[in-house]
Amino acid sequence: MRAPAGARKAAATAEAMAAEKVKQYQEALKRARAQVYAEQEAARKKGAGRASALLKEARNKAAAEVAAGKERVAKDWRAALQELKASVGQLAAEIARRVLQIAPRPGGPAREAR
Repeated sequence: MRAPAGARKAAATAEAMAAEKVKQYQEALKRARAQVYAEQEAARKKGAGRASALLKEARNKAAAEVAAGKERVAKDWRAALQELKASVGQLAAEIARRVLQIAPRPGGPAREAR
């Protein structure tokens, strides 16, 4: 038994409407996925930007600490050099006195060279 022409036409119309609904559903799903991906990318960029800012802040802080450390070392070095320069004369005199001192005789006091 064959379906009447009206029934076949109604079935074809229903099938076309169902195909259109599937197409609309697939398009809506595609748009929703694109929106989710865009939101994920925005969140990733925001997180990456925050991480980049924190990293930059940490680098700046470390650079400042290194610079302060270098300044302290330079200051200590200058102070040590100044102290050494101030004591050069006294050290030279002490070295000269010891070099010019005659080795002591066994059992006798030390004598200085003349």
